[in-house]
Amino acid sequence: VNPQVKLLQDQLSVQQSELDRQLRERIRTENLVKADAATGKQLDDINAQIDVIRKQINVTQQQINVQKNNVQTQNRSILSEGAPLEKRVAQLDDQLKKANIVNPLAGTVLTKYAEAGEITSPGKALYKIADLSTLTLRAYITGSQLSEVKLNQQVKVRVDKGKDEYKEIPGTITWISDKAEFTPKTIQTKDERANLVYAVKINVKNDGFLKIGMYGEVLLK
Repeated sequence: VNPQVKLLQDQLSVQQSELDRQLRERIRTENLVKADAATGKQLDDINAQIDVIRKQINVTQQQINVQKNNVQTQNRSILSEGAPLEKRVAQLDDQLKKANIVNPLAGTVLTKYAEAGEITSPGKALYKIADLSTLTLRAYITGSQLSEVKLNQQVKVRVDKGKDEYKEIPGTITWISDKAEFTPKTIQTKDERANLVYAVKINVKNDGFLKIGMYGEVLLK
């Protein structure tokens, strides 16, 4: 092998190894930025370094191509080795695209299953997210109240603000059970003697005050 070609090959191998390392570092930093554990400038610096390394690789490959005027056979070997390197870069770029975290909806993280910088595997959940702009209240009515409710009916939901103060929020009935059930122990109804009740679901717009698990009282009139 031509000594000059060998030298360029070694140089290209070192540059490729550094590119691989920087691409992995970019994935790690992107995850840290999303978790507010790194700055955008750090990510910009890594991207700039990747661009520099790629330009260095291009220059090295061009220098290799110059050798074809003197060593045609060796040049074909070099080109055949260069193609897999470009293919590897393309594969890493594809992996970077797949590493982006995209939420199916805008919402609030309820539970985290992984921490920033932690290595995870495909298909593993990173966190649990929910849209809290509209919450669903599950309430119960007695059989005598069943005739007073209907789908899409507007009602008032009253929640405790503390210090004997209450907040009233408009809601919409979106579901009414057609089966009676025994009154849950933690639920109060208009008729406390009622043993059987019907479940209803009420959607309530959340201005940020409501929290998952809060109790509320439904005012039908």
